[in-house]
Amino acid sequence: MKNFKVILIAILSLTFIFQSCQKDDVVIDETNELKSESGTDTGKVTKAMLKKLSSFYMNTDNVRTVDFLLPDGTTKPMIQVEGDIMLSEEQVMKMDMGNGLTDRNYRTNNLVSQGRNISIIGFTGDSGQGLSEKERTGLQWAVNNFNRLNGVSISFTLTFGTDYEDKDMVVYHNPNEDEAGGSAGFPSNGLPNKFVQIYGLNNYNTNVIEHVITHEIGHSVGFRHTDWQTRQSCRNGRGEQVGSVGANEIPGTSAGYNPNSIMVACFSNNEDGEFDSDDIIGLQNMY
Repeated sequence: MKNFKVILIAILSLTFIFQSCQKDDVVIDETNELKSESGTDTGKVTKAMLKKLSSFYMNTDNVRTVDFLLPDGTTKPMIQVEGDIMLSEEQVMKMDMGNGLTDRNYRTNNLVSQGRNISIIGFTGDSGQGLSEKERTGLQWAVNNFNRLNGVSISFTLTFGTDYEDKDMVVYHNPNEDEAGGSAGFPSNGLPNKFVQIYGLNNYNTNVIEHVITHEIGHSVGFRHTDWQTRQSCRNGRGEQVGSVGANEIPGTSAGYNPNSIMVACFSNNEDGEFDSDDIIGLQNMY
C-alpha cells in the first residue's frame, strides 16, 4: 500500500503522529550507480529504467536499490520507488501501458488475474521475521477486509506458518527497520506482489496494524496512493510525481482529497483499519 516506508513526523500542538511512506534520503549520482542500504553495489538504475518508471506515472526523484530482506533472512537486490514500492529490474523493464485503461482512487496498469484466489501466509518463524500475535491478528483482519467485499472477483486464503515458497503472498516482520510501516510491490504477470514487509508496529493498536497491512496488500493487488500527487495526508506538500497528469484514475471514486481512504500515503495512530467507500468502489472496478 512503503518504504509504505512510513516515517514518523512530529507535529507540534497535535496529539497524534502522522507517518510517511516516502523516504527522501538517497539521490542518483552522475553515473546512475546506486548503493544498497548496506553500502554494497547491487545494481544500476539506468536512464531507460527511469524513463519507464516515469511513463508509468511514478516519482523518479529517489529511486535506489536496496538489500530487500526475505523471510528466511537472506536478501536480494530490489529497486525501491516512492518509498514503499519494491520492484525487480525485470519488473520495471516489463512495465507496459496495457489495454483498456480506465479513467479515478488510482491503480497500476498491471493487475492480478481476474477471479484468482490468492494464497497468503503470515510468517511465524522465530528468526526475527515472524509476526507477533498482534500482527497476526492485524493480518487476519486485513484479509477479512478483502474477503467480505461483494462484487470483487479476487479472494484470499490465509494460513500461518513458515512454508511460504508456494504461496502467492507472504507477510512478515523486518526487524532491521527502526521506523514504523511496511513495504510491498505491484502485481506482475497476473500475480500479486509476493513479499509484504511490516515493521515497528507493535506499539500501535491492532486497528492501525490492520490499516498498514491492508494498505500494503492494496499495493500488492494494484492500488496506488490516492493522494500521490500531493501526499496531503503527510502534510509535507511533496507529491510523488511533479508535473504528471496522474496515474490511472478509477471511475466512480471521489474527486479531490479523500482522507478516509486506506490508500492515502500517510496514516495516524487512530486509524480504524477499514476500507472507505472509495476503496471498495476501486476494488470493484479493478476486479
